[in-house]
Amino acid sequence: MSNITLEGKNVLVAGGAKNLGGLISREAAEAGANVAIHYNSEATRGAAEETLAAVEALGRRGVILTGDLTNPATVEKLFVDAAAALGTIDVAVNTVGKVLRKPIVETSEDDYDSMFDVNSKVAYFFIKEAGKQIADGGKIITVVTSLLAAFTDGYSTYAGGKSPVEHFTRAAAKEFASRGISVTAVAPGPMDTPFFYGQETPERVAYHQSQALGNQLTRIEDISPIVTFLATQGWWITGQTLFANGGYTTR
Repeated sequence: MSNITLEGKNVLVAGGAKNLGGLISREAAEAGANVAIHYNSEATRGAAEETLAAVEALGRRGVILTGDLTNPATVEKLFVDAAAALGTIDVAVNTVGKVLRKPIVETSEDDYDSMFDVNSKVAYFFIKEAGKQIADGGKIITVVTSLLAAFTDGYSTYAGGKSPVEHFTRAAAKEFASRGISVTAVAPGPMDTPFFYGQETPERVAYHQSQALGNQLTRIEDISPIVTFLATQGWWITGQTLFANGGYTTR
């Protein structure tokens, strides 16, 4: 692959209705792809329909699909339904995540189970189904978090729930390599989205901003081109986690 086109490709975006996932869906269409847009809850249906309209306005085919991906059977159905609507999926992107800032001593079993279900279990079975169902030469990309390289308090179940995805990514990269499938993870810094602000105080927001280039949080516009790159020119990167955070943290 020598350019950034996704012309004739079919892209599935889990959590693809709004925020980062919505932008990834739209930019995939701009690059020439047909897009399957997954959303989780009825509250997000309107955003999914808007994103679908944007995809179709670009002359691409699209479909919106819903379901709770913490159920592996739903993940399997997602891939089946996406392929039925568009054809074999070439690129599978998982943006699904749940953020919680809470001290360990205040964390309940329900908190733990929910965080690991959304951040770890969904990622595992998404990679599994992608490995079974996407085309040879395909791309699997998971959004994780730069907290994987941080030493901080409060985010034990968020960073902890995302951390296994690095191991899933490495294993899948080896296991799917014979089919030419690359498997990567992208780790944004604290992102300028509603998910972040609900967990932080204004003082902590200011601190997070101060740690990155330009005194700003990571924007969705900073991350979506990296996903497009990994799905096109960046295919040779596999088994890696890319820390895209404006210098916020590194290993």
